[in-house]
Amino acid sequence: QVQLVESGGGLVQAGGSLRLSCAASGGVFSSDVVGWYRQAPGKERELVARFTSGGNTNYADSVKGRFTMSRDNAKNMVYLQMNSLKPEDTAVYFCNANLYIRGAYWNAWGQGTQVTVSP
Repeated sequence: QVQLVESGGGLVQAGGSLRLSCAASGGVFSSDVVGWYRQAPGKERELVARFTSGGNTNYADSVKGRFTMSRDNAKNMVYLQMNSLKPEDTAVYFCNANLYIRGAYWNAWGQGTQVTVSP
């Protein structure tokens, strides 16, 4: 069974930093279909950052220059470093990825981790 588990969320003051982690089990992260999303109360889920097939990373305009997405293939982990946090970054953050297992890719979502930024 493929599974993604996020961690690292919490409460932080504006201007602070958090690092989110996404651990994969049951499969290996694909090279490009890996992304972080967030959903604030009353709003739709939105893309925060994702790897591209060209080996780059795309970021939402609202987080460019503040967030950095990275990966550790040896640990089968993906990270989201969030700096200069703003109250409008408050949301549940989700990891989404294709995981490779037994010759096929399976798409999975994590359960989400809450990030709350106080003014």
